[in-house]
Amino acid sequence: MKARVPAEVSPPGEFLKDELEARDWTQVEFSEIIGRDSRLINEVINGKRSITAETALIFSEALGTSPELWMNLESQYQLSKVRTRESSISKKAGLHSKFPVREMIKRGWVGAAVTTEILEMQLFDFFGIKGIDEAPVLHYAAKKQSYINAPISQLTWLFRVKKIAETMVAKPYSEVSLRNALPTLSALLLSPEGTRQVPKILADAGVRFLVVEHLPGSKIDGACLWLDAKSPVIGLTMRRDKIDNFWFVLRHEIEHILNRDGQKHACIDVELDATAAEGLPAEELLANEAAAEFCLPQKDLRSFIARVQPFFSEERVTLFARKLNIHVGIVVGQLQRQLKRYDLLVKHQAKVRHIVCAAAVTDGFGFSYPIES
Repeated sequence: MKARVPAEVSPPGEFLKDELEARDWTQVEFSEIIGRDSRLINEVINGKRSITAETALIFSEALGTSPELWMNLESQYQLSKVRTRESSISKKAGLHSKFPVREMIKRGWVGAAVTTEILEMQLFDFFGIKGIDEAPVLHYAAKKQSYINAPISQLTWLFRVKKIAETMVAKPYSEVSLRNALPTLSALLLSPEGTRQVPKILADAGVRFLVVEHLPGSKIDGACLWLDAKSPVIGLTMRRDKIDNFWFVLRHEIEHILNRDGQKHACIDVELDATAAEGLPAEELLANEAAAEFCLPQKDLRSFIARVQPFFSEERVTLFARKLNIHVGIVVGQLQRQLKRYDLLVKHQAKVRHIVCAAAVTDGFGFSYPIES
C-alpha cells in the first residue's frame, strides 16, 4: 500500500484506488465485499461521487481505516475546489472593511466591478495607493504626511473633492481678489437666491468651489485644501440645508484660504458651530470668528440679545434682520446657537441647497459628477 497523507488535495477516489491496487482487488470484487453496486466504486474513484458518512463507514470496515480518514479526505478535497473563490472573498471582505465600498459604488465613485481584482484596482487608483496597507497622501505639499488617522468616510469624501476639483478650470488664486470679493458676497446675504452667485465669484478669485454630498457618518460640513500653491479648493457638503449654515461654513473655509491653512493637511471641518471654542486649534477659532462676524456683526448680536431677551418675537427678529440688511434666517441661526434654543423661529430657516447646487459643480444628491478616466 502506498503511503498517502490524508491532507493532500486529491479526490478520495485516488486513495481508494491505491488501496484496491495494494490488495489486488478489482472494483467489482470490492463492490461484492461491501455489498454495493460497482457503479458506486467507479464514480468515487473518478471523482463523480462524494464520500458520505455511510460510505465512509463501509470503506473503513472493509479496508481497516477510520471513517474520519474518508471524511477528512472528502472535506479537504471539497475545500481545495473552492479555495480560489474563498481567497477572492477574503480579499473582497478586506476591501469592504478598509473602504466604504458599497457607498462608493452607489455614488458612482468606483464601478460595480465584475471581479475582486478590478474592484481592488479601482479603489487603489481612487486613493492613489499601490497596496491596501499603504497610507494615502492627499496634498502636493504633504510629502510623507498621510491621513491614516482620519475616519475613512472623511478621507474618502476628501479624495472625491480633490478628484473633481482637478477637473475644474479656475484662474490662479489671488488673495487680493478674494478679499475684495468679501463685500460682494456680503451683499448677497439678504436673499436665498444670492447663493447662486457664489461659485462664479469664487472662481474669479481663483478658488474652486464645489458641493459633494457627505458620506454617512462623516459629519463633514466643509473643507479647505490646495491642489498646488495657486489652486485652493472649497468643498461643502450642504448636509444642513439652511441659509445660515451655508454662509457660516462658506466664510469659515474662505478664512482658511486667506490664512493659507490646509496646504499640508486639509482643513476638515466637522460639526461646525459658531459658539464652539474649547479645544479648537487657533486656525479654527480664527475661521469661526471671521465666519460669525461675516454673517452678523457680533457686537450687534450681543446688543440685540441683551435688549430683547427672553422675548425674541418674530417681529423683533425680523426688524433686526432688516436693519442689518440680511436674511432673517441668518439671524435666527445665530440666535439658536447663542441661546441653545434650536426651536426658535425655525420656519425662517430658508433652504438653499437646491439653489447652490444648480449653480455649482455638484456630486451627490442623486447625481454623480462625471470624471473621465
